[in-house]
Amino acid sequence: MKKGSSPSKKFDPHKNYHATMKSIGYVTRKKATAEDYTRIGFKSGLEVHQQLKTKKKLFCRCPAGIFHDSNDYHAELIRHMRPTLSEMGEYDGTALMEFKTRKEITYRINNKTTCTYEIDDTPPFPINREALEYALEISLLSKLNIVGEVHITRKQYLDGSIPTGFQRTAILGVEGRIQLKNKSIGLIQLSIEEDACREISDIGHQRIYKTDRLGMPLIETVTHPECFTPDELREAGEYIRFLNRSTGKVRTGMGAARQDTNVSCEGGTRVEIKGVSHIRWIPELSHNECFRQWALLNIRKLLLERVKNTASWSIKHIEIDPRDAGLEDELAISYFDEGYKVIAINIPQFKGILSHFTQPGKSFTNELSDRLKVIAGVEKPNITSSEDLDAPLCTNDINTLSAILKATDDDAVVLIWGLADDIPTALETIQERCKMAFEGVPRETRRPLEDGTTLFERVLPGADRMYPDTDSAPIPLEESYIDMLRKRIPMDIADRYKQMKDWKIPSDTYTYLLKKNLIPVIEQLVKLGVTGRFAGTFLGHTLKYVEGKIEKHNDFTYNRIVEMFEFLNKQKLQPSIAKLMLPTIYQHPNMDFESVLTSLNFKRKSKDELIAPVDYLLEKFREIKVSKGDSHEIPVNWVMGQLNRQALGNVDLKELRKNIEKKVGK
Repeated sequence: MKKGSSPSKKFDPHKNYHATMKSIGYVTRKKATAEDYTRIGFKSGLEVHQQLKTKKKLFCRCPAGIFHDSNDYHAELIRHMRPTLSEMGEYDGTALMEFKTRKEITYRINNKTTCTYEIDDTPPFPINREALEYALEISLLSKLNIVGEVHITRKQYLDGSIPTGFQRTAILGVEGRIQLKNKSIGLIQLSIEEDACREISDIGHQRIYKTDRLGMPLIETVTHPECFTPDELREAGEYIRFLNRSTGKVRTGMGAARQDTNVSCEGGTRVEIKGVSHIRWIPELSHNECFRQWALLNIRKLLLERVKNTASWSIKHIEIDPRDAGLEDELAISYFDEGYKVIAINIPQFKGILSHFTQPGKSFTNELSDRLKVIAGVEKPNITSSEDLDAPLCTNDINTLSAILKATDDDAVVLIWGLADDIPTALETIQERCKMAFEGVPRETRRPLEDGTTLFERVLPGADRMYPDTDSAPIPLEESYIDMLRKRIPMDIADRYKQMKDWKIPSDTYTYLLKKNLIPVIEQLVKLGVTGRFAGTFLGHTLKYVEGKIEKHNDFTYNRIVEMFEFLNKQKLQPSIAKLMLPTIYQHPNMDFESVLTSLNFKRKSKDELIAPVDYLLEKFREIKVSKGDSHEIPVNWVMGQLNRQALGNVDLKELRKNIEKKVGK
C-alpha cells in the first residue's frame, strides 16, 4: 500500500469486469444496431480461400484431394525455426516470435501425396495449367481486371506450416467489385497459391503437421475493408463462396474453404482472425473483435492517465519458494515440488486493468495468458493473478506477494510457474504485452473459437514479406486465351437470383441452392420439361431434408437426380414420384430406377382408375365425418389424402384435385 494510505476495500475482479464492460458500451451481437457499429467505427474486409478441384497439386504432380489419417504416414521430417537478417539488416517480427517459442516442427509424410518438392528438396514443376485456368475463370466471373503476365512470387510463411518457409503465389486479377443487397464491395485482387499443411497438434514446444493438403491449388479473393457491419461481412463472404462454387470447379466440404477476417475499430488497427471455417461464425467473431479493440483503447486511456513516463515503465519480478514465502496456493506449491520455478510479478499501476473486459468471458489477463501459451509454452493453470476471473489468488497470498514485491495499492500482482528455460521468455512476453497496452491495439493474428471469441496466434508479418520466385518463369496471358475463357464462365450471381425469382422458386431455398451450386441442375431439369418452381422446390426442400437425415452413398452425385427425371420423362410418369424415389437413390445410387419403383410398391394407374373410387370415398367420408365443419375443402382434402400415395407419379395432383372438386360440387 502507499505510505500513509488507509487499507482499501477488497477488490472484486468480477465487479470490475462488468463495470468496464458497461463503461465501453459493449452490447451483445443480438442487441447491436447499426448505430453501435458506427459509434465504435466497425470496419472489416475478407480474404476468402477456396481449394480448386484439380487432379494434381499446384507445383508438383502429386494427387490433390486425397487425405490421410493423422497416424497414416511413412516418414517424419523435423525442423526448427531460426531468424535471419533481411537485406535491410532487420529481423521480421513474426520470425523473432516463432524463434522465441523454441518449437520443434514435425512433418508427417505419406508417400502417396507428398514428394521431394513439398519438403523443399527439389525445385517446383511448371504451374498446374488446369488450376491456372480454373482460377482465371473465377477471376473473370468476379469482374476483375486480368493481368497481362503471371508472376509467381514467394510469400513468407513463418509458422512452420510450409516446410520451405514461404508460399508460392501469383496475382491473376485486380480491382473488381461485387454487388451485395444494399451496396457494392471492392475486390483488391484474386491470387492463385498453394495450400499449407494441416496442423495435427501444438502442445508445449512441439507442433505436428501432416502434408497431404500441402501444395493443393488454392485461390484467395481479397476484399477492400468496406464492410461496416458484421452482417455485410457475412453477406460478402457468402457471395464470394457462392460465386466460386457456381463454376463447379472448386472443392467443397470441411476445410475446402476458409476465411480470414480483417477487423478494426476507430483508433484501432488491422487484426486478422485466421482460418474461420464457417461463414456463420463471422458476424459474432468480427463483432467481438471490434469491441475487444474498443476495450483495449479504453485500457490505454486509463493507463496513460496513471503513468506519465511510459518509456521507463517496467514490471518487477522475484523468484520465490512458495512454502518459505508462506503462500497458500496449492498449485504453485505442487509445481514447485516438481522442479518448476515460481515467479512473483508486480505490474505497476495495473490494478483494475487485468480484470478489464476485453471479450465475453475474457479480460486483459487473457491477453497475457494467451501470449504466454503461444510464445513461452506457459499456459493455465501456470498463471494466476490478483484479478483472475476464474481462479484468483486468495487475499492472504495477494497481501504476502504485495509485501515481497513492495507493491502499492495501485499495482497488480501475478504469479507464474514454469520450466527454467521458459521463464525468461515468459517474463519478456509479459513485459512486452503490458508495454503494448500503452499504445492500444497490437497488430496480430488471432485464432477463432466457436463461441465467437478469439485467441492470440502470432504477430502479423511485416509488409515486405513477398519477393520474386527465381525458380518460376513469367507466364504471358494472351487476350485470345482470356476471351476463350470468358465464353465459358457461368451466369453472374445477381443474374442467378433474378432467374430463381423468374422461376418462382421459394426464397427460403436460395442460400442452399447457391451454396450447393444447384442452379445448373435446375437448368437441366427445366430442359426436360420440369417447371423451374418444382425443380427448385424439390432440390431446395426435399433434397435438403434428405441430406440432413440420411447418410449419402459415396457414388451419389447430383447428376443421378437428372437421370432420375430423364427416366420419369421416358416412362411418362409425373415428376411428383421423385420425392419418394430420392431417399432410395441417395443411399443406393447404383440401383436401376425400375427397381427403385418396385421397392416403393409403385403401381402404374390411369387417371380413370384413380378417379373411380372417389364416389365411394366421399360416401365413406360422410359416414365417419372425419372433421367438423361444412367447408367444401374438407372432403376434398380428405379424399386427396386417401389417393395421394397412389397418384404420385401417375397423374398430376392438381388435375386429380379438380376432378374430386367436381364430384363434391354435384
